[in-house]
Amino acid sequence: MTRISSALFLATIFAAVPHLSSQASASKIAGELDKLRSLSAEKRPAATIKVATEISALPPGMEKVKLADGASHLVTEGDQGQEALQAVADALSKALAETPVPAKGDRPPMPYFDLASLVRYEHVNVTLADPLYAKAQQALADEEAEVEKADFTLKDLNNKSWTLSQLHSKIVVVNFWATWCLPCRAEMPILDAIYTHYANEGLVILSITDEDSFLVHSFLQSKSYHPPVLIDSGGSVHKLFHITGIPRSFVFGRDGKLVGEAIDQSTQRQFFGLLGAAGLQPE
Repeated sequence: MTRISSALFLATIFAAVPHLSSQASASKIAGELDKLRSLSAEKRPAATIKVATEISALPPGMEKVKLADGASHLVTEGDQGQEALQAVADALSKALAETPVPAKGDRPPMPYFDLASLVRYEHVNVTLADPLYAKAQQALADEEAEVEKADFTLKDLNNKSWTLSQLHSKIVVVNFWATWCLPCRAEMPILDAIYTHYANEGLVILSITDEDSFLVHSFLQSKSYHPPVLIDSGGSVHKLFHITGIPRSFVFGRDGKLVGEAIDQSTQRQFFGLLGAAGLQPE
């Protein structure tokens, strides 16, 4: 997942401390994480599981937490399968159990939110008796309740206004993206194909970015992308939907209720699963 508010996590990893010869070093694991996006969809799940296993074997410490949290940002890109998701969740849960991350202020640190997101939206199972993890779980539930009540009006690149509450009777996908986000770019052809095929059945996809409209228009000139692209100047709608990383998609049913979320880059199969929950039956 591409994070908006933080620098690349790999740049924050300290030099590896000595380990047993049978263990992969932290620096080696960091390099493996850095290469995951270059792997094919067929090879990436096994590589992710291998990395998660190596992280789990590291000695306790913040370095281990950072590596496990970094893996959690990558395992949700595409459909890597439940085994890979569970392996990464286990590694992150173990790292946090061994080395709790102290909170700065009222909000739990991001690793707790990343673990809670894996459990809530990717359906993995972990056991972590930590009040900060429990607080992150509750915060996600509260944020989801706020999103379900959210409304906004934004203009697209053709200066047409779109209001979420006026799209009742439609199945609506609210997708947050940006031109600089590689997972977002990988997702765009899938969203375009779904939109063009099912628009006549009442499907609306609203692609929202907080970038400059001229930049976005220039980027899309070389693309065949048909869903309306809305400009969220100032990022107020991003804040309304509690967006901390992109791509992120929310699916609303014809009654306006939130029926599902995708917390990262999704495949066609994953989108069809969300749309099926909204009552759209893909062919």
